[in-house]
Amino acid sequence: MENLRKLADYEGPSGPVVIIIMDGVGIAQDPAGDMVSAATKPHLDWLDAHAVSSRLKAHGPAVGMPDESDMGNSEVGHNAIGAGRIFKQGAGLVNHAIETRALFEGPVWKELVDNCLEHNSALHFIGLLSDGNVHTHITHLEAMLNEAADAGIEKARVHTLLDGRDVPPQSATEYIDRLESLLNRLNEDSGRDYRIASGGGRMMITMDRYNADWDMVKRGWETHVAGRGRGFGSANEAVETLRKESPGVIDQNLPPFIIVEDGQPVGPILDNDSVILFNFRGDRAIELSRAFEEGDEFKEFERDPMPRVKFAGMMQYDGDLEIPRKYLVSPPSLDRTMGEYLARAGVPQLAISETQKFGHVTYFFNGNRSGKFDEKLEEYIEIKGDKVSFDERPWMKSAEITDKVIESMLENKYRFIRVNYPNGDMVGHTGNCLAVEISVEAVDLAVGRLMEAARKTGAILVVTADHGNADDMFERSKKTGEIVLDPESGQPKAKTSHSLNPVPVYIYDPAGTADIRLSEHRDLGITSLAATCLNLLGFEAPEGYDPGIVDLG
Repeated sequence: MENLRKLADYEGPSGPVVIIIMDGVGIAQDPAGDMVSAATKPHLDWLDAHAVSSRLKAHGPAVGMPDESDMGNSEVGHNAIGAGRIFKQGAGLVNHAIETRALFEGPVWKELVDNCLEHNSALHFIGLLSDGNVHTHITHLEAMLNEAADAGIEKARVHTLLDGRDVPPQSATEYIDRLESLLNRLNEDSGRDYRIASGGGRMMITMDRYNADWDMVKRGWETHVAGRGRGFGSANEAVETLRKESPGVIDQNLPPFIIVEDGQPVGPILDNDSVILFNFRGDRAIELSRAFEEGDEFKEFERDPMPRVKFAGMMQYDGDLEIPRKYLVSPPSLDRTMGEYLARAGVPQLAISETQKFGHVTYFFNGNRSGKFDEKLEEYIEIKGDKVSFDERPWMKSAEITDKVIESMLENKYRFIRVNYPNGDMVGHTGNCLAVEISVEAVDLAVGRLMEAARKTGAILVVTADHGNADDMFERSKKTGEIVLDPESGQPKAKTSHSLNPVPVYIYDPAGTADIRLSEHRDLGITSLAATCLNLLGFEAPEGYDPGIVDLG
């Protein structure tokens, strides 16, 4: 790995370069459902009118996803920003592994299948049931079920986590129907017993992240592993009943359920079973993986029962910590990240966000790597988030984050600061449009405070985002593009998933340190933010990095 080279005629600002990632704040193509434009945001409006600005792609191939229909997300977004160039990401890696049969010819798949054949035991699949392509894709599950049948597996169970976040809010039965159709076909005249065994909303059970709420994982363990909970005759019956009991509930918030037959659960996980967690994205898969793999040192909750199983993840979710130990598809290796280059160059760095995005400005930004490159040069600050629905606190911890960043800017201890405001994304996922509008206003207020601090300290701000969400809050028909109306209220149905919109980038240099102007490069993506930040710090971008957004005079 080569060292950074300094620019010939520019040494950088007297204060730090601060990249401000407004998570989920994109640029809408249509004003309908655009809560970013609806918000009162004088500081962002000023930057749009007066700062050096552009727009960047943050979805599809621009961030390593398979095609233009694939949303960006915070994980691949921070990978892209930190790595400075495009790497093939989760969904694309799994697609390739299935197409080439590398997944099925690998040692881990064979080990899990052989275990079931040897013990005449069940193969369990746990994961998000949707085609959102952010954590999973239903085609991956379908391919594995078909392959399991071909391999002679007689008993399989699927533990479905319901989405409503990366797909329409109440679409669970569409995916359940599709899965049930496949299971029926595989069972027909075969002697196989393939069924859905349990389920629940992704924000209620199993898919916690960053150790924010281990009770979610405990409820998932009770549901999937122990087979304890409220029983129904089918997954569709469960969803329909739970929706009637809580009108308007989004799929992600549906309570857990199990499928029972003659009063008994059809699919608890037992000794000698094999288990696959088929989520490919890491953040919401690490905790369940730990629960399956860690021994007596696991203290987060009591695992009752704790069956002896063969467990594997779709991917290794944390390479440094080796979580999980066994996995079906190797994750991308993101080397030569901006953080590593700066550490090697002796540049002090600060990374800060609240709990929900702390891992994004650290682990994902550093190329799916835990820990620091240099303990003496780097500080990571996590502001603990509140355990409430985000639409109840749309301002989240924006003020506390800003306090810390301003304090650091005034101390001039760090040359490079990266900060994430989660509001636009986390509140956007609730579907509460008023709260989303307020969340954007909270971020704008924070940006305004940082602009004032930049004027005092000689800092340069790079204000941008990792993907859109708050900019596209109305669900639209896939066929016509028209806004879908709620049949009861007649109002637009809320959209809770990310958008396919570009994101803004504003360069704010109040001290006029350099003659900053847009480069001649066009049609850039958020990978170009790395070269941009390095240039503003006074360094040339490394070989192979995507070109920066600005030229310096």
